[in-house]
Amino acid sequence: MSRKPHTLLAVATAIGIGFMQSAFAADDVAARVKALNDLLAEQWQYTMKESPEFASILGDYRYNDRWSDFSIAHVGQQKKDAEAFLKRFEAIDTSGFPEQDRLNQQLMVRQLKDGLEGIALKNYEMPIDQFGGAHLQLAQFVSALPFDSTRHYEDYITRLNKVPAIMDELIAILKQGEKDKLMPPRFLLEKVVGQCRSIAEPAGEESVFGMSVKKFADTVPEADRKRLHDAVIAAVDGKVRPAYRKLADFVEKGYAPKGRAQEGLWALPDGDKRYRFAVEQMTTTTMDPAAIHELGLSEVKRIEAEQTKIALKLGYKDLKAMRVALDNDPKVHATSRQQIVDLYKKYIAQMQPKLPELFGLLPKTQVEVLPTQEYREKEASGAEYQQGTPDGTRPGRIYVNTYDFAKRLTTNIETTAYHEGVPGHHMQISIAQTLPGLPPFRQQAGYTAYIEGWALYAERLGEELGFFQDPLSYYGHLSDELLRADRLVLDTGVHYKHWTREQMINYFREHSSQDEPSIQSETDRYISTPAQALAYKVGQLKILDLRERAKKELGDTFDIRAFHDEILDGGALPLDVLDARVSAWIASVKAGKAGAHAS
Repeated sequence: MSRKPHTLLAVATAIGIGFMQSAFAADDVAARVKALNDLLAEQWQYTMKESPEFASILGDYRYNDRWSDFSIAHVGQQKKDAEAFLKRFEAIDTSGFPEQDRLNQQLMVRQLKDGLEGIALKNYEMPIDQFGGAHLQLAQFVSALPFDSTRHYEDYITRLNKVPAIMDELIAILKQGEKDKLMPPRFLLEKVVGQCRSIAEPAGEESVFGMSVKKFADTVPEADRKRLHDAVIAAVDGKVRPAYRKLADFVEKGYAPKGRAQEGLWALPDGDKRYRFAVEQMTTTTMDPAAIHELGLSEVKRIEAEQTKIALKLGYKDLKAMRVALDNDPKVHATSRQQIVDLYKKYIAQMQPKLPELFGLLPKTQVEVLPTQEYREKEASGAEYQQGTPDGTRPGRIYVNTYDFAKRLTTNIETTAYHEGVPGHHMQISIAQTLPGLPPFRQQAGYTAYIEGWALYAERLGEELGFFQDPLSYYGHLSDELLRADRLVLDTGVHYKHWTREQMINYFREHSSQDEPSIQSETDRYISTPAQALAYKVGQLKILDLRERAKKELGDTFDIRAFHDEILDGGALPLDVLDARVSAWIASVKAGKAGAHAS
């Protein structure tokens, strides 16, 4: 008797079961992906509520009447919340997930763990410094707020009236930091006193907090304007300015005198561990500080050799002679504050039409150039970028330092304009904020090595597009790259090798073309923000390495526009993740799947 019918039935049954199992498996993966996306959305809403200032910057105005909770008690709550989120994210089984979703889970877990480690180190107990402390951030934040409706003004007034409570919370944290021996350097805290008094001094409409009522937008009803004006001025003069004076008095008399004498992070409890954590956070690598120091020395030597060629070509005896000559040449120094602003605008404008030659992805948001606010310009960097809203209603802004303009060289403005504007920070961040398919936490990711590495890499693209034709402009371009190489030496020097500020200044003067105001403010910046300055060169060298790898492996099929789009199309990423992404892209192009994006 034939068994064939039974065999066919068995096969058919097996196929049916297989289809059912596949369907169940697909449903299971889809359900787990949805659970991840729901949790990511929940965590993002938590972030917006916890960081109302960040929400406002992004154009989410639900929490416009609030400040972040700076209290020590709230840090404990944030720790519990982060631990709970971490447990839930780690519990999600990502097997079978699309690569992008798996990466979303991995990056969130990494972010939460990093945040918890920062809390464990009590880094929050040093919330103020001369470069980016909370006292400065509140004042800078005003320029990011909307003032186009009665509601927005009323929310702002509520915020202003809460500033005294914020300052009291800061003072409590500072006192706790003193108990735990977590103190910034004394000489930097003395600068904070001056900044607080500078912010507190102007009254009424002249205060940075009161300028919004000098002129109302047409969309604010005429009937509301006097009431809103008087309420803002009352809050500024009655609450904000006294709160700043109170903070200044406390720092001057009760806090700064107890600041640490040593410049380096090594002098704090667990100093070496703190610095290594900072290095890991800022570079997204496990590079050893000693290796970074040696890399810096090597890069300084290489770049100075290139600058020497220019010096000899221009008839100088050597590089040092050229530096001395330029320092004393009024032709390469700014003649006014406005000239500095105008030069930045000029170079950004000349870059804009060239972008399609190197990029498929282009920024949709506009960018504007403004002078750095006077209350912080003495300690601020030469230029910095402030992101706009994702929808473009507030443009990206480049703040350029015009303080002591006659001592500021103009030779490096072109390359810095490309760094801060396009194709640097403005382009990368504007694109990232609107990337489809990425959850918000990745659209707004802040991996410093990627962001600053990209901006430094972007400076070189000016050279590839035919700019820097003037030898002095090219010299300035190299001077800015040299600055980033110097940072590898100086940052590790002070925080790892126990250098003093005097040693830093001496090295800076010997191995840079920076003007004196920049040397002073930059040195203090590296002291106050450990490892941040390492991110630029480390990130740039990684992107250059990935580009060379792609060119070598792809040969004639290498497309620079496709490469750049691949770098930008995943948002800011840790460098190890970026490496894996580009490697997968290279493999996909070699396999004939040009245009495919790895995750």
